[in-house]
Amino acid sequence: MALSSYAPRLRTAVVLCGTGTAGPYHAGVLRALNEAGIKVDVVAAHGVGAIGALSAAVDSGGHLWADAGPWTTPRATRAYRWRRALRVAVGALGLACLLLLSPLLAVVAATALYAGGMLASLVSLPSIAERLLNTYTQVLTSLFDPPILPTVVPRLVVLALVGMVAVLAVSAWQARKGQRSRRRTRGLFWWHLLGHPLDPAEPEGLAVDALWQITRGSSGPASPCDEMGRRYVELVSENFGQPGFREVLLAIHDIDARRDVVVGLVAPSWHTAFAQRRVGAGPREAESVDVAAGAEAERALVVDALIAGLRLPVASVPHEVTFPVNSYWQGETHRWCDRPELVGRLIDEVARIGVEQVVLVTPAPPAAQPHDMRATPGDFRHRMGETVRSVETAAFQEAWAAAAHRFSGVFAIRPDHNPVGPFDFSGVYDESSDRVRSLAELVRQGYDDAYRQFIEPVVATGERIE
Repeated sequence: MALSSYAPRLRTAVVLCGTGTAGPYHAGVLRALNEAGIKVDVVAAHGVGAIGALSAAVDSGGHLWADAGPWTTPRATRAYRWRRALRVAVGALGLACLLLLSPLLAVVAATALYAGGMLASLVSLPSIAERLLNTYTQVLTSLFDPPILPTVVPRLVVLALVGMVAVLAVSAWQARKGQRSRRRTRGLFWWHLLGHPLDPAEPEGLAVDALWQITRGSSGPASPCDEMGRRYVELVSENFGQPGFREVLLAIHDIDARRDVVVGLVAPSWHTAFAQRRVGAGPREAESVDVAAGAEAERALVVDALIAGLRLPVASVPHEVTFPVNSYWQGETHRWCDRPELVGRLIDEVARIGVEQVVLVTPAPPAAQPHDMRATPGDFRHRMGETVRSVETAAFQEAWAAAAHRFSGVFAIRPDHNPVGPFDFSGVYDESSDRVRSLAELVRQGYDDAYRQFIEPVVATGERIE
């Protein structure tokens, strides 16, 4: 069904899918939908799409696609870096290796001086030759008599290695101290030292700051997450049905419960439908949180879902969430993170609350065709980015196929070509076009794709789509 002004209008949802650099693409799509005046009832998301969904639900997405928005700031380039402790530890390890090679480097340098002296003597430059040979003799004497290299270098190597282990140990202790849960952990101690390699501090800070821009009101410092969540839920709940305000569904994965969890902020008329138990899924309270109809303490889970959506499986530390004592989980502390396949769960949830047509948005291009091979990445971040992008593409295709049989209209907005991987926050070199692609271009690409794939062919015609 086209989303024009004819009647009856179908209940419509926009589903934002993707990890990492999907945020800029979502921002461009949301800008296009906003400019075209598309009437959207529900915004559902997982991963980094959560901040786009929370912003679009209160018609405050303008700061996401602004020229000085969060995705174009220098902070964005620090997203998902290696943990600071690992960076320092790798530096210490590199220093230790350099110290181990220092005797060899010293001998090579001395040999170069000796070779220069011999060459100078062959071309009849006796003064230069004598000077180079004397320097060669002095270097060897200073290094080995007294024995500087045999005594000092091993000590420096040991000191660098001890410093590396100390940094990792302190980091592991701080991480353990900051955990809400007091459960014991299993495994050998060096795995505790290595921990999770990628630091989610950014873009987590960008997302929380963006949410605070929405909820802070006129002024004031940033508030705690529970206060921020309460303000946001009140803002949306009090304005259901007003222009620009929409319902929100956020999906995350609960590692401890081994379930996907949906945090919903739905209109009162859909509370009953949202609370209905899924077939074979167990108690509905174990896998859903209706923050609008639930207890006051549950409203903070909106921010927890936002933060958890930015935590990658295995690569970054999960976000710990403490449930209210009077909830189904009775005050337990669980670990939440994102899961690339959550788009399928979101399709099921939007159908549950009466959505009749859905717009799927992802930065993942279509599946590869023959002669579409690319260079294999060598580092961990880009290898993981390649895997995540591949899983997201397959999950999106399956969700799209499943949604076709459940809704009156299913539309997809995705790029035909997108070389920017999930963790390429500093931009990436595109082999196909022989240039560097930036996040600012990704925002523009989402905007153009929305017009080219959806607004112009579907909305502008005002035709009924079977």
